[in-house]
Amino acid sequence: MSDGNTLTLETTKGPVVIQMRPDLAPNHVAHIKKLVNEGFYDGVVFHRVIDGFMAQTGCPHGTGTGGSKYPDLKQEFNAEPHVRGVVSMARAQNPDSANSQFFIVFDDATFLDRKYTVWGKVTSGMENVDKIKRGEPVRDPDKIVSAKLS
Repeated sequence: MSDGNTLTLETTKGPVVIQMRPDLAPNHVAHIKKLVNEGFYDGVVFHRVIDGFMAQTGCPHGTGTGGSKYPDLKQEFNAEPHVRGVVSMARAQNPDSANSQFFIVFDDATFLDRKYTVWGKVTSGMENVDKIKRGEPVRDPDKIVSAKLS
């Protein structure tokens, strides 16, 4: 039975399935679900992809400078470690500045632990995340074709 906490990103490199964790970050998961249901992530690019670190997406402008029309979220830092496949919210310097941008970790990045809000983990398709084009910014970037909940 579906609990609505499985997020499938159809990317230009193939599907990426994320198990969302409302037990860790209930407000962030609710916010992501709202954006997915509105089609916010459809067509959004992976604008910042650093080899051995992470792939970031969720900026409507494709530049890392924007967010959704909704207010920023209060941080929900938790003890979940930033290891391969973890999905966490991007933010500016203010801990309460996360909005729509998130990143998927390629390799262990435990220096981010308790400083960024972890809200999910890739359960399948990590090999597709590994294929996402690298760059800061990325030239001719890969993108989320569509995002769906199940």
